Amino acid sequence: MLYTMILVIKMNVFIGLMIPFLGTSLGAALVFLMKDKMNTKIEKLLLGFASGVMIAASIWSLMIPSIDQVASQGGIAWLPASVGFLLGILFLLILDSVIPHLHLKSDEPEGLPAKLKKSTMLILAVTLHNIPEGMAVGVIFASALLDQSGMTMAGAVALSIGIAIQNFPEGAIISMPLKSSGMSKTKAFVFGSLSGIVEPISAFLTIVMTRYIAAALPYLLSFAAGAMIYVVVEELIPESQSGKHSNLGTIGVSIGFVMMMILDTALG
Repeated sequence: MLYTMILVIKMNVFIGLMIPFLGTSLGAALVFLMKDKMNTKIEKLLLGFASGVMIAASIWSLMIPSIDQVASQGGIAWLPASVGFLLGILFLLILDSVIPHLHLKSDEPEGLPAKLKKSTMLILAVTLHNIPEGMAVGVIFASALLDQSGMTMAGAVALSIGIAIQNFPEGAIISMPLKSSGMSKTKAFVFGSLSGIVEPISAFLTIVMTRYIAAALPYLLSFAAGAMIYVVVEELIPESQSGKHSNLGTIGVSIGFVMMMILDTALG
């Protein structure tokens, strides 16, 4: 009986970690249905939506549990949340400065100079901000497994589903430019999907790390939040607000924020 329960828990965690990758893959599959590049209005709406989901997840799924856990132990509630958040920002800032990548609406590569194809740097840009999303999912499942910060397995799955929903447009946003750059639809789909494989990998590594340093869980929760907010402020919102129809990006943020908040509070 105990072995069966452990097996079920492991399967639930595995499925939970793979849900965001599935969202990316389904989004990338849109390349088979769309004839040309994605409509600019839809793209801005989806970028805003992804931003809203990540902001809400950072607050309700990561920062608040971090604060609550420390407060319940009689510690300085704001300290781990503040330190972890700033370290998460710093971590992504360093990665952003080191890894060569190219943002969707830019012709100027960022990171260290490298002789890479434009398509490769587009994939690296998406992969870069999938790392904190994977960490967020991993640390939430670790929190549920350790029965800390009041996080339940249902709450962890809720975050995983929320990340998957915002990964859906990201998969399309990366696969469509790859197709437009000359790749076949199949190749664009494969590369678009693989841009999300870093999420279950980073999630798994986070769970393993948390197992050995459970006391650092509040810091890891806020660390993931800081890394996600960095991506939102540095990339997603600027891209959704550039040029015309910026109001659609704002609408997308509102919808994504409310939807993720409802998911987290209803299932968490």
